[in-house]
Amino acid sequence: ASSGFGLRLARSALKRGDRVIATAKSLDKLQNLLVANIDPVLRNNLHTLQLDVTEGETTLKAKASEAAAIWGQIDVLVNNADELRPLRIQRKEASKAAVHSLTETLATEVAPFNIRVLLVAPGSFRTEGIYNQEYNMSNPIAANTLVREDSATKFKALTQTGQGDPAKAMEAVVDIVRGEGIAKGRPWPNLLILGEDAGRDVRNKCNKVLEALDEWKDVTCGVNLD
Repeated sequence: ASSGFGLRLARSALKRGDRVIATAKSLDKLQNLLVANIDPVLRNNLHTLQLDVTEGETTLKAKASEAAAIWGQIDVLVNNADELRPLRIQRKEASKAAVHSLTETLATEVAPFNIRVLLVAPGSFRTEGIYNQEYNMSNPIAANTLVREDSATKFKALTQTGQGDPAKAMEAVVDIVRGEGIAKGRPWPNLLILGEDAGRDVRNKCNKVLEALDEWKDVTCGVNLD
């Protein structure tokens, strides 16, 4: 919660009157970027907790118990996919795809317990997160030089060309969780696509899947038992 979507989400939730347990690897950074910029009136609803997701299962279970004991329960848990670091940047898309699949499975598994899951899939947003880090090219494959250089150029440009406003995005997420604002009277979405670029990419992907399905319909439907 010391930068990016996490920082904006914590701010939005606090302004709505929610209690927040904000985590980060560095409590000093969290103090400087979140706590110091929050209205003093709201600070009673904010608790900070040092958390490194690479510390191992035993430590993470202890941290989870510590967090749950602060106010007696946790109603909303946010799993920020960007916290999958220190995975290297070239693994970023694969890690996010894994989170996507895991979240969809989790939603099905916990639904009988009246637990709702929201998978948020953002496009390019101007945050202080992953796009401000150096593109990792420490182990290049010679045959991929052109693709790699093109990818690095586009990656670097995202910090200037990304049109997404992370504050607006997190306001939308809080609206959905609370069932108010833009979400009032609307069903729980399960999947929330954020950003024009993300919407465009999802439509392109869906169209490609439908085209393949149509092209191979005879094969798809021709493998039943005689």
